[in-house]
Amino acid sequence: MKIVASLMLVATVTIASAQTKTTQALDEKYEGLSLFFYRNTLRMLNQKDDPAFDELIKDIEKMRFMMINKQESGFSDGDFKKLLEGYKSEAYEEMMSGRADGRTFTVYLREVKGDIKGTIIVAKDTDSVLVLDILGKIAVNKVPEFFSAIDNSTDIGGKIKDFMSDDDKAKKKKEIVID
Repeated sequence: MKIVASLMLVATVTIASAQTKTTQALDEKYEGLSLFFYRNTLRMLNQKDDPAFDELIKDIEKMRFMMINKQESGFSDGDFKKLLEGYKSEAYEEMMSGRADGRTFTVYLREVKGDIKGTIIVAKDTDSVLVLDILGKIAVNKVPEFFSAIDNSTDIGGKIKDFMSDDDKAKKKKEIVID
């Protein structure tokens, strides 16, 4: 019985600490929008019941979405470089960089014994920095499709628009858990 309880405690600690230290530090340093998604809530993004989207998210256990307004938070190009270096220091390996919908993005993966355990997607445009910190994986070639699904989700898109139009957004941190 003690062994089972110990294993459950270890599993709980592992899941709770799945988010990267770099993402946590980013959230603590900069004001912005922070959304948490779990497997079941990600399925709710699929408002059109698209089987391709279900396939895209099937290996995601937990995800944190962050959005930081660069100008209002004072987030510089140097800060962006440090952010990317932070992920590399946590054993994330750069797998892909590209451009889609006016954003540049970089995808990082963390593997353990050949199995992908974590995925980080960092994107920026002229106004903001977006971070998806994922416990699990998505197909790297589907990253632009994933961003598009998040942008086009009525619920998530509305929360992002609310955040961007809030007059007092620089003075308060918004953290939303969607479950």
